[in-house]
Amino acid sequence: MKKSEQKALNAEMCDIIVRPVITEKAMKSAENNQVTFVVRGDATKTQIKKAIQGVFGVEVKAVNTLNQKGKVKLFRGQKGVRSDVKKAIVTLAKGQTIDVTAGV
Repeated sequence: MKKSEQKALNAEMCDIIVRPVITEKAMKSAENNQVTFVVRGDATKTQIKKAIQGVFGVEVKAVNTLNQKGKVKLFRGQKGVRSDVKKAIVTLAKGQTIDVTAGV
């Protein structure tokens, strides 16, 4: 594979992963070798698995996804809708870790 093709592949992998989810629930699941990420809405489980393995260099055991629908909320008295979000809960192999709180 050429360097330009490799760079394009790495850029695509980085585009699939939007950001890690850093909540109390997500940190509690980290005890079970699970890490939660917000991913692109059209990403498949296979693409997510390859992206996590390529970007972080870890072995992924399983990927579970969920589509979270945006809530209707009031913003200064006006109705607004939060964006829909796709989340991926990635289960890592034993002994593998990803530190998502390093940049916080």
